[in-house]
Amino acid sequence: MQTTASTIKAINPNKALWEKGDFTKLAQTMRESGTALVSQLGIEKGDHILDLGCGDGTTAIPAAKLGAHVRGVDIAENLVAAGNQRAKQEGLANVTFEQGDACELEALADSTFDHVVTIFGAMFAPRPVDVAKEMVRVTKPGGQIVMGNWIPGDPTLVAQILRISSSYTPPPPEGFVSPMLWGVESHVSERFAAAGIPSENIIFLRDTYTFNFTGTPKEFVNLFKTYYGPTMNAFEAAEKNGKAYELQNELENLFLSQNKSNDKNFTSIPATFLRVTVTV
Repeated sequence: MQTTASTIKAINPNKALWEKGDFTKLAQTMRESGTALVSQLGIEKGDHILDLGCGDGTTAIPAAKLGAHVRGVDIAENLVAAGNQRAKQEGLANVTFEQGDACELEALADSTFDHVVTIFGAMFAPRPVDVAKEMVRVTKPGGQIVMGNWIPGDPTLVAQILRISSSYTPPPPEGFVSPMLWGVESHVSERFAAAGIPSENIIFLRDTYTFNFTGTPKEFVNLFKTYYGPTMNAFEAAEKNGKAYELQNELENLFLSQNKSNDKNFTSIPATFLRVTVTV
């Protein structure tokens, strides 16, 4: 049965979150690190790649430029459209973007991909064990899954943005599983064990992803405030409680303290993440 947009909406509460605002504005600050990460994955010309939670192609486009056949899947219709537009503009016929749910990849056959890549994507899907099983199912025997996941409690940028944002929003619904648990090695191992992957087939590495923005740290905060779903929700909740100024101040202090650029009109902030490599 083909997954429809209405089915996806029913089973994935994150769809509205990632269609809120315009994540492509944030993605533009992530391009350099996305390209650098892809260059390290051992992708060869002719490989078949699934980019899961692909956004508008921050890792899918560089993989296609290496000569791989890339299929990008994302829950958000607007990001899928943006990805296909980028591919057209780049003249890349070997990458396509489509809507799909990381928990239930019905349109994808077993043992299809040499690499499954998901960089800060599938970690946000609501049923993590199903996500692990689906990634393993669609990967060829001997193929690899590479995940990039933010780490709970990490002092660097994105983990702190999410921590701060959640402190201003209502508690999540009952049964909610924090996406940040994908940044905990024991949880990752348990989820892939449920998908039939032994722990010795999983490698963990702490890595760095750098956000580069042309503008000041305060202007970068406003980009998140205007276009990034979790931050947008936090500001909406904070405004209702008369705490918008506090949230703005807290985020500006975070961005100012973590900016590594010496140029007052350019912001460069590294963020630590957990790179997970799974051999199927």
